[in-house]
Amino acid sequence: MSIFNYIIWSPNPDIIDLGPLVIRWYGLLFALGFIIGQQIIYYIFKKEGKPEKDVETITIYMVIATIIGARLGHVLFYEPGQYLSDPIKILKIWEGGLASHGAAIGILTAIWLYSSYYINISFKEFTIKKRKRPGQSFLWVVDKIVIVVALGGSLIRLGNFLNSEIVGVETNSGAGVVFAWDAERIFEHEAYIEDVGFSKPEADSLAEMIPNPTLMTLTFVERDFDENAIRAFIEGEFKKSLNTNPYASQHLKAPQAMPYTLEKQRGRFIATVALEGIPRHPAQLYESFSSLLIFIFLFLLWKKKHQVLPEGRIFGIFLVVLFGLRFMYEFIKESQVAFEDELPLNMGQWLSIPLVIAGIAVLIMTRKKKRE
Repeated sequence: MSIFNYIIWSPNPDIIDLGPLVIRWYGLLFALGFIIGQQIIYYIFKKEGKPEKDVETITIYMVIATIIGARLGHVLFYEPGQYLSDPIKILKIWEGGLASHGAAIGILTAIWLYSSYYINISFKEFTIKKRKRPGQSFLWVVDKIVIVVALGGSLIRLGNFLNSEIVGVETNSGAGVVFAWDAERIFEHEAYIEDVGFSKPEADSLAEMIPNPTLMTLTFVERDFDENAIRAFIEGEFKKSLNTNPYASQHLKAPQAMPYTLEKQRGRFIATVALEGIPRHPAQLYESFSSLLIFIFLFLLWKKKHQVLPEGRIFGIFLVVLFGLRFMYEFIKESQVAFEDELPLNMGQWLSIPLVIAGIAVLIMTRKKKRE
């Protein structure tokens, strides 16, 4: 592959890191999905003459359902043994582990509760009363919610890209991305390394002899290091750590004959090492862009035809298109857990199939309703 046909991606997923307080891009985009989504739902409710105060209620339902559903979905679908053996880990959401299919189930359950029951929670009482909301049937509400869910999904997948997670399989296409963050994370916390960076070599350099050459620059702290000791570190511990770490070795490899340079600038040694990059499909961006297009299409469809569309039509289209694409994208994504490698289809595909079928059934039902 030409060195011009791939990009090197290694942003820090943290926006602010003050020790106990850490704000990450993923969390920010996750929250932004709810904030923007709420404003869109306000607009929709106002246009259709529904009580705007209900938007606050449905937002609370959505936030709780998304977090609980996504977490339990990951626990039950992907790693049940690990979490059920230590249930307290289920609560540690900040360690990662959310499943979009679980979020979908949680959201649908929450919308059903919202449209069918009145739930009062206070310090004095907890009551549930069966009560329909006038003009807000389950299908009417879900038609509106899936519009903003598509937008939220787009932002979340963008967050996954900034986190360098849920990566695609290896590719030789021009869309390849070398996710170098895991390799950077290994060495950036070393006491004797001050900074880690990545770049591409010049087209006529010796590093071009390496497939998908990626330059990793290590800046050592200002100390009285012996040059031979640093060379021994690069040729020994550095090379071994890079090739044996299960996360970094998926993206970067230290070749047997690993060219590198070592120079001293302003009292610091700087090593530039030529590594073999492993470009992968940026599957997160594919899903993010697709979800954004789905959001735009569904919103425009509602805006132009909401007065004549049968209830459930937007919901059905959402299920078929979003999870149909999800099924296809899984072919170019790495398995999230090891047991998926033994399955003819991975877990994401098995979970997408019933949702696509449900979407087709809803579309057939809405077609019959329109005839009637």
